[in-house]
Amino acid sequence: MNILIVEDEKLAVRKLTKLLEETAPEFVIRAVTPSIAATVDWIASNRNNGENEPDLIFMDIELADGQSFEIFNRIEIRSTVIFTTSYDEYALQAFKVSSIDYLLKPVQQEDLQRSIRKFYDLTGMQKNNRSSELSANLESILQNLKFHQPAPDHRKRFLVKQGAKMLSIEVTDIAFFFTEESISFFKNHQGQKFVVDYRMDEIEQFLDPANFFRVNRGMIVTHHAVTQIQPYYNNRLALTLKPAFEKEVIVSREKSNDFRKWMGK
Repeated sequence: MNILIVEDEKLAVRKLTKLLEETAPEFVIRAVTPSIAATVDWIASNRNNGENEPDLIFMDIELADGQSFEIFNRIEIRSTVIFTTSYDEYALQAFKVSSIDYLLKPVQQEDLQRSIRKFYDLTGMQKNNRSSELSANLESILQNLKFHQPAPDHRKRFLVKQGAKMLSIEVTDIAFFFTEESISFFKNHQGQKFVVDYRMDEIEQFLDPANFFRVNRGMIVTHHAVTQIQPYYNNRLALTLKPAFEKEVIVSREKSNDFRKWMGK
């Protein structure tokens, strides 16, 4: 059984590969593509060379060069698709392009097993029945999304290193989280910088969304850290933070409206 993984985070690729080895050892990963352009090129190249297309594609939604839905606008996808993402806001859009499931990151083994069972069930159906079956199951699938999300367990503090010491930092003292070269950090309101031993996807799940907002793939901010909001090209927003951040802080186009609402609450 041949599969393609569309994912731009190396850690996510490693974790999914490990889960697939444990859950479905019959799957063979033919390629990993990290972007819209690379995926379209890979599929087109294999199709032109007469190669068999993958039976199944695991596709992240947020890629470095945009949302993977754009792939479907550029080339016909004949393979079965399972989306993986950190955001459940894309569920309806995902099913509109005939995916069979939608896994929330970090992907759990039991959820992956459920998706694989669904893949085997659906691919055994007649082609003309598949679309109607997917539509009939859409509501129950969306309910399962809610069911499989972990109950909120918001962190009150993070344990971090400072030299040879360990410090417990209250979440209320944190201004924003960010990544540099795949390492996660946060700054407190005094401007001190600390390494935090979690990925951004994990950090986001720890935090109360009433107080923290993930403005893009690499940054999560609090209300109090945002001192200025300015329009930015392509319907995005540019933020000024306190304490100061050395790089541009841009709210992605897909999150701009939600960010405005969040800041106005």
